[in-house]
Amino acid sequence: MDGARKFLFVCSQNKLRSPTAEVIFSGLDGIEALSAGTNNDAETPLCAELIEWADHVFAMERTHRKKIQAKFRQALNDKPLIVLDIPDDYEFMDPALVELLKARMRRWL
Repeated sequence: MDGARKFLFVCSQNKLRSPTAEVIFSGLDGIEALSAGTNNDAETPLCAELIEWADHVFAMERTHRKKIQAKFRQALNDKPLIVLDIPDDYEFMDPALVELLKARMRRWL
């Protein structure tokens, strides 16, 4: 996938929102997607290597952006960190979550 854009989606636990985004957007041509969580007990805890891998980092909420900026400022190295403003109100692959993610991500696709 040379030249693919690399999107990293981040929520708290990496169980519902960010894994849903990973599934949806990794299926699109020219995009690689991964997901992680800001909490230490997340399914895939966020680390500097994941941030360095990504071209764009998408946080589900402002609190996630603050945690990412505080802990991984050096790894971010001025790369885009976008807040999608998606609350923790959805189950994994919830159709309403899928539609909301597609709408919020439209400008980056």
